[in-house]
Amino acid sequence: MTLKSIFLLLVFGWLSSSSLLAQSLHLRAVGQVETESRVLESLNYKNSFETFNNLQIEAQHISIMLLDQGYLESDLLSLEKQTDSSYVASYRLGTLYTNARIYFTADFNNKILKLVSASITETYFEIELAKLETALQLLNTEIANNGDPFSTLQLTNIKKANGLLTANLKIEVKEQRTIDTIIVKGHDKFPKAYVRRYLKLKPKQPFNLNTIRRKTAALDNLQFASQIKEPEVLFTKDSTLLYIYVEKQKSNTFDGFLGFGTNTETNNIEFNGYLNLNLINTLNYGESLRLLYKSDESDQKTFDVKAKLPYIFGSPLGMQVGITIFKKDSSYITASQVAKIDFQINPKNSIGLGISLLTSTNLLNVDVININDFQTTFYDLSYHYTNLQRHDRLFPINFLFEITGGLGNRTLKNTDETQSKFELNTFKIFNLDDRNSIYTNINAALLNSNTFLDNELFRFGGINSIRGFEENSLLANLFGVLNTEYRYKVTNSLYINSIIDLAYYENQSLATQSKLLGLGFGFGVLTQAGLFKLNYSNGSSEDQTIKVSDSKVHLSLTATF
Repeated sequence: MTLKSIFLLLVFGWLSSSSLLAQSLHLRAVGQVETESRVLESLNYKNSFETFNNLQIEAQHISIMLLDQGYLESDLLSLEKQTDSSYVASYRLGTLYTNARIYFTADFNNKILKLVSASITETYFEIELAKLETALQLLNTEIANNGDPFSTLQLTNIKKANGLLTANLKIEVKEQRTIDTIIVKGHDKFPKAYVRRYLKLKPKQPFNLNTIRRKTAALDNLQFASQIKEPEVLFTKDSTLLYIYVEKQKSNTFDGFLGFGTNTETNNIEFNGYLNLNLINTLNYGESLRLLYKSDESDQKTFDVKAKLPYIFGSPLGMQVGITIFKKDSSYITASQVAKIDFQINPKNSIGLGISLLTSTNLLNVDVININDFQTTFYDLSYHYTNLQRHDRLFPINFLFEITGGLGNRTLKNTDETQSKFELNTFKIFNLDDRNSIYTNINAALLNSNTFLDNELFRFGGINSIRGFEENSLLANLFGVLNTEYRYKVTNSLYINSIIDLAYYENQSLATQSKLLGLGFGFGVLTQAGLFKLNYSNGSSEDQTIKVSDSKVHLSLTATF
């Protein structure tokens, strides 16, 4: 390319650019008086355009902005060309309307009007005119959520007077929708009884989207399932299909620990431990099964099996059955059988009514004071509350409350005696912030009777009771244990904790009562195998100080699968 050609291209490019710049058009909006012009200037409209068509569109858009501002009588009077590149749009603004008074009929659900207005009478409500369009959209959404998804709102008989807009609110009602089919996606084997009984959703119910969302939120309080996303609705010409999105969660747990400490009599190290298996929704009926086996350093063995069957035959009632066998060395063996009917009040609350049978046998060949064969029958009433915090993998349950009371009769050597009992188990996690929390647990029990046997008393102490003491080494007809921990999350999978446990108990058969203290520390770490925990604790009573030689170290691993 020659120098002359390059020069011609540059000149041509400069001329083209000059030509485009010359075609740039400008718009100025003015009113009939100075005050109207200031209003137009405040609209911040676009004033530079490449084509006349775009300039005309902006002039019309200014009219719309004036309407939104409340100038309902405004009008574009003219659009005149002043120079080759500038235009002036003249407007008449008229009266400014700031408020609207909307009249409604007596059958209108005026509860939803409180969402859009604070000034409501029996026949009308008032609202700022600038907020009217948004308010009508919100009202229409609420009407749709309450079972009328295709109804629309209209303003009729619109009038303007003295700066106030008045109109009548008219609802164009369509046929109210009901739920025809409920489809669960993501977890095809989700228990059908839980949709009807737990979520309380069933066909032929009036369609209300807000109610549906509130009910399906309860899925997050299930251990074996969670909600993936908000429910969705498919409307066809003659049916309404509700889609619920559920994901199955790993909820089965296997828990075990190994403990060791020094025997105060032999000064030898002794080991103890337990296995705890929990299976939840394995058969996809929402059922749960717990199997516990425990053997400790006091030559005590515990075997415990409990099963929970919810919504039997699709009914609102569930059933719990269980058997517990406890053997104390060669002294005695006690078996407890429980059967209970449950009623789920709502996703977090349930009550139960049941019967428990306690039978104990003296294994010694000779009679021993306070150990005898007996049989007791209790009729129990219980209440259960639980609240999950699913976002926390270390501590998924935030609050649990269980209370049971029972009346019964004990038969001992052909002699009957009336008894009553009370048991409480509750814990709560107080989250101070994302890393710091305080854990509190209360476990208490009371047995009322005229006489007591050692083999019917409550046994407590150990890792799941007051820490720093041997497993089930303490006997009482009345006891209360307060466990506290300050927990600090180092990471989302590692925490450290303090241990401060307090207890009080009474044993009327021995005429003793005592206060106990357990102190220690521990940590927990979430591994691929499960949650591994280590606790170091030491216990003391009123007449016995803390001894390092009596310290207890407990290791446990809870695997979820």
